[in-house]
Amino acid sequence: MLMATTPATTKDPEKHVDRSAVRALLRLWPYVRPVRMRLLTAAFVAVLASCAGLVIPLVLKWMVDGPVADRDSAGVWLGALYLLLLGLAEALLFGLRRWLVARPLAAVEAGMRADLYRHLQRLPVAFHDRWASGQLLSRATTDLMLLRMFLAFPLTFLLVNGVTIVIGVVIMLIQDWSLGLVILGPAIPVIVTCVVFETRYTKVARQAQDQVGDLTTVVEESVLGIRIIKGFGRHRSQARAFRELSRTLRGTELRKAGLLATIWGVIVTLPEVAIGVALVLGAVQVADGDLSAGTLVAFLSTALALRWPVESIGFLLAMSQEAATATERYFEVMDEKPESRATAAAPRAEDSGLRFQDVSFRYPDAPEDSPPVLDRINLHVRPGESMALVGATGSGKTTLTALVPRLHEVTAGRITLDGEDITAMSREELRSKVAVAFEEPTLFSAGVGDNVLMGAQGDAGQDDLERALAVAQADFVYALPQGTDTQVGEQGLSLSGGQRQRLALARAVVGRPGFLVLDDPLSALDVHTEAAVEAALRDVLARTTGLIVAHRPSTVLLADRVALLSGGRIAAVGTHQELLRTNAEYAHLMAGTPSGTTEEAAR
Repeated sequence: MLMATTPATTKDPEKHVDRSAVRALLRLWPYVRPVRMRLLTAAFVAVLASCAGLVIPLVLKWMVDGPVADRDSAGVWLGALYLLLLGLAEALLFGLRRWLVARPLAAVEAGMRADLYRHLQRLPVAFHDRWASGQLLSRATTDLMLLRMFLAFPLTFLLVNGVTIVIGVVIMLIQDWSLGLVILGPAIPVIVTCVVFETRYTKVARQAQDQVGDLTTVVEESVLGIRIIKGFGRHRSQARAFRELSRTLRGTELRKAGLLATIWGVIVTLPEVAIGVALVLGAVQVADGDLSAGTLVAFLSTALALRWPVESIGFLLAMSQEAATATERYFEVMDEKPESRATAAAPRAEDSGLRFQDVSFRYPDAPEDSPPVLDRINLHVRPGESMALVGATGSGKTTLTALVPRLHEVTAGRITLDGEDITAMSREELRSKVAVAFEEPTLFSAGVGDNVLMGAQGDAGQDDLERALAVAQADFVYALPQGTDTQVGEQGLSLSGGQRQRLALARAVVGRPGFLVLDDPLSALDVHTEAAVEAALRDVLARTTGLIVAHRPSTVLLADRVALLSGGRIAAVGTHQELLRTNAEYAHLMAGTPSGTTEEAAR
């Protein structure tokens, strides 16, 4: 079953409760800074729109105490015109605010997504081994959408509504200070509720966003593994696992809704009660002649105009908390250290070719007291020589080959190419010299030719493509519907395993690399195709320095010499025939019988 219930990258929301939402959101400033003037202008325009709305109660006061009381119909029509103009101004200003923020915030979201993508490309393989892909996808999609929504709406309206409430309260206090104090009565309970709400909602929002990442991982794995699911009849169990995660997410979303309903109930109910009390007291004052009818209308109209700014506090705070959590999740990835750059150049050794000098390796997340996967490896592949790397399953062969292009960094020791330490090279320079082909080939949703030419440095033409396809015995591509332009589909699953492996091999040789690292690249080929590929590979290997992980004698015979890896160390080096005569473990491996040796497991 493909399903992994809880990816290791899901964070414990308890650890994030004590963080400051403001501090988290301030990390967005480098992205917001280029568009700050548009955002400030939009906020100013929104404040003007809100102020236009607060002028309406004052016009109503003038109309009630003036034209209405004096039975001046012309004055009433004039007041109606003022109200119409104020309403139009408010609508136009809010429309202008939306226009001001739409384009720049789309650019901010696109810039953050591009930065995240670039950073992911620079992060070491060890990072991608730890993180579930669904968690990364949710950060690049859902979380960035939440941040754009926050910058477009809550960020502006927390300021605008705050200014509106202050101005509205001042207007009400000027109208009648006693009624104003009644309206201010719920302020303290509302503030306390908001503080409690923030703490609880932060935890639940974090849970929900992490669970979205888990659910995304399940969906992605189910789509990519659909052949396994169907082949083993596991669709019901996968659907059940999906439903369980969906139910968990639904429960979390319902808790979010419950918290939001609670704060909204408090924020809506208390001010409404205060307005009702103010209405009764104001009516009494009007009846006693202590307050004009126009003043009461203006006061109540202002209070009603403040209902939206006050009631919106709940979901604006909720959106802000979700945005703060999304910011944390985004920068959890961005804060990961990328692959180290080239170090200062070490003295150049006199030897050339590929050399491992006292190389040891332990995975970064392995316990400190665990034995290394590779332990003091010393191996020299001479210039123009091919070296086969042989060992039992789990002996560390694939790990050793991954060190050459620096997919992993050595824990100790050094690796040199033509006498130069690979850590002194930029990754671009290193990977222009070293080409790799893995046992599990990865193809992209692109044309066959594009997939193969991905391995070429600089300009590569049709001749290079045809030569690489010929080496890999991949002539089958010419029979595809659009030839080399045929789209292979996601992961290349429209092709057979052997076809994908041959295209991966063609990608490795198309750039005529100086160093070629092959991790058992022929394992999925039939005997006849394997023989044809090996014959073509001999010509390629004659002009390069090669390190080949091999499991079968036919692949071993491609190499000039063989290195036996056992227990994370080089146990023997020699030709195939020499090792067959002198090393029992090697003979057992080539014969396909158990050697009885205990191998250290490697990932």
